[in-house]
Formats: sequence, structure tokens, C-alpha cells
Amino acid sequence: MVHKTTVANFEISHLRYLNEHSKLTQNLPTFADDKTLIELLRLMTLTRELDQQIINLQRTGQMGTYPSCQGAEAFSVGIGHAIYKDDVFCPYYRDQGTTIFRPQGIMGLLQYWGGDERGNNIDSLDQDLPISVPIASQCLHAVGVAYALQYRKQNRAVICTIGDGGTSEGDFYEAINLAGTWKLPVVFVINNNQWAISVPLSAQTACQTIAQKAIGAGIDGEQIDGNDVIAVRETVREAIDKARSGNGPTVIETLTFRLSDHTTADDATRYQPQDVVQQESKKEPIARLYNYLLATQIITKAQYEKMSQKCKADIDKSIEEFLKIPKDKATSPFDHLYENLPEALIDQYHEIGATK
Repeated sequence: MVHKTTVANFEISHLRYLNEHSKLTQNLPTFADDKTLIELLRLMTLTRELDQQIINLQRTGQMGTYPSCQGAEAFSVGIGHAIYKDDVFCPYYRDQGTTIFRPQGIMGLLQYWGGDERGNNIDSLDQDLPISVPIASQCLHAVGVAYALQYRKQNRAVICTIGDGGTSEGDFYEAINLAGTWKLPVVFVINNNQWAISVPLSAQTACQTIAQKAIGAGIDGEQIDGNDVIAVRETVREAIDKARSGNGPTVIETLTFRLSDHTTADDATRYQPQDVVQQESKKEPIARLYNYLLATQIITKAQYEKMSQKCKADIDKSIEEFLKIPKDKATSPFDHLYENLPEALIDQYHEIGATK
């Protein structure tokens, strides 16, 4: 008989403060006072209103293909509320609720998805990276930025977001491996919304959790309820503080569910079981927090209705301003990509520039 000894044990924890029935599972963290919880509800409501309005613009031909964030409002707002101003954000494409906190803001977001390169202007992004549509490449960029912060001995952190499908890419594994090896100040936050376009999580990985992928890189991995904005905000801030203090990276898996098409070019009804969608919609983040605040008399229906109307008015105003912005030059994709135009593209550049 072969005798083997255990050389290591690992475990993944799961955190939740507010369950799907809008009931507390434990005492709230210190940051979660009444004022902050109301603000988190407002920001999630604002994010959903923005999301729906952009979809409307796309359906009427005034916006390009767009990835809805419905169902992920707690994920992105929780991150946005946790990030410090001088941190560096390396986003993927479903981070609307975080972007509203950052220099790019609502207008930059509208310009970006409207096909206007000025929405990705480096000056307006400050030190944040542009939205990454290529899958998982932002993880390697985040590691590079984190190394620069470490090399300069700056007490700052990099926050990188990614979807569940992106964690099956080699770029993700390479990034977390390097982050762990060099103990870099970077936090990877995963929006596990159960679908990589039409591919369900069960067909993507044999792992019981995505958080456990961090174990192979020698870094901390945690799983949280991504529909609980309190858990997202608390966990991300803790990981950021840890990174900023020189104690290395963290992988955070947030469990959500995509309550929309992958993008406006998709039809999720062709592959998502509708009974599952209906069941998961009962766990969604905005209603969860609203019902808790209502039950505890922290907010009233009238106050929330007024809040919702204000969010709609603010988004309407932003969209009105966006639609009035003069169109950028047709050559702008070249202008923002190359300092010196390659010879092979010169004729094409002039041809496009002459187009009216």
C-alpha cells in the first residue's frame, strides 16, 4: 500500500450580509450607516437607469453595440464606492456602476459606446485604463501597472475587473501567477454572472468556485454574494487596503446573474432557461437593498420614488448633452492609435478623411 501525507490544505470562504429575502445574516460592517446605504441604493438606481437609456439609444440607432449591466449593479457600484481616488482602475466592459465614480464618468461612457474615441481620451481617464473589450488582456495590463506602483514605492492599488468567462483565458492565469510571485498591489474582482455569452459556467470550468483559481497562484481567493452591495463594498475595500499596505494581491469572485442579453447583438432567450432567469431575478441587488431599507424605515416609498425620478432626470440631461456633441473626425481611430501613421495606412487615412 502506498502511503501519502497531506502537505497543504485550502478553503474558500463565502461572505454575505444581506440575503435574497432582504434580511441581514450578520451585523453590518462599520461603513454601512444609513446615509451610505441610501447612497449605494441611489447609485445602483442611477446605474440601471443609465443602462436602460443606453439600450434605448442603441435600439434607435444612436449608440453602438452595448453590453448591459442589469443584475450586476451591486458588483460595479460596490467596487466604485470602495476604490480610492488615486487607485488605478483596469475595467472590462460591464463596469458602468464603477465608471460613474471615475474620471471617465457618464459622458465618457456614452461617448465610448457611441463610437467616439474622445470617450477613451487618456487625459480624461487620468491614470485609469480604457474599457477593455478583448477578453482578459486587461489583467496583464493591471499587473504591469501594479508592478510600476510597487517599483515606485507608491501606496496605491490596481483594481482589475473581469467576467467569469475571462478567467478561462490564459491571460488571467498568467496575470494572477505573476501577481502572486511578485506580491503585487492588485485586486482582481470577478463578475461571475454564470454566462460567457451563451456558454454556461458548468461548461467553462470544472472548479467548484472561480475563487479557488487563486490558490494555484499562491494568493488569497474569496467568494461573496455579488447581489449584496454591502458585501461587495466591504470585501473590495479590505482587499484594496491589504494591497496598498504591501500585503499582496487578492482574487474576489462575486456571484451574480446576468439578467440581460450579453450585448444588444445577442438574444439570451435562445440559451438561458427562462425559469432560471425568473428565479434569479428575485435575488437582484436593487430590490434587495431597497426592501431592506424600506422594512427598517431607513427610506420610504415616496423618498425612493423621488430618488428614482432624480436619477432619470440626471441621465436624461447627460444624454441630451451627449447628443449635442459634434461628431468626431472620421479619422479619429487612426489619430488615437498611432503617433506616426504607418505607410501602409496613409492612402486609407486620406480616403476616409475625404469622406463626408
